[in-house]
Amino acid sequence: MQVRDVMTQSCEFIAPNTSISDAARRMRDLDSGFLAIGTEAKGRLEGVVTDRDLVIRALAEGWNPDETPVERAETHQVLYCFENDSLEAATKRMREQQIYRLVVLNNQDEKQLRGVISLGDILRRRETDLAEQTAEAIASKAA
Repeated sequence: MQVRDVMTQSCEFIAPNTSISDAARRMRDLDSGFLAIGTEAKGRLEGVVTDRDLVIRALAEGWNPDETPVERAETHQVLYCFENDSLEAATKRMREQQIYRLVVLNNQDEKQLRGVISLGDILRRRETDLAEQTAEAIASKAA
């Protein structure tokens, strides 16, 4: 099975100057803990912001969520895989990087955003053993 068969395709771009509070509302509306930062017209990813970034980097530091742009809290080092990677390769990368989700790009040359793959996506495809092994490996290293 390939990443494209499992990933969530509905990723939405937000502009780097979007306020933290607007980003949080967008996450709520999309029921997502992740937003891509960049421009949809270019399809090029500049960074990502997660619900954790908003809480740990912004709110915990006392930044005004209505005045602070999301680019200030974003994660610049984006960890990714490609849509034609095997599911096993993607979960191996998750284990190695100690993360629960990966950005999915189309290919090595263009690097256009195609979606995101998370442990939740893997579980929804009934790949329970693979998801469980990945989660256990991540949790054991974090302890």
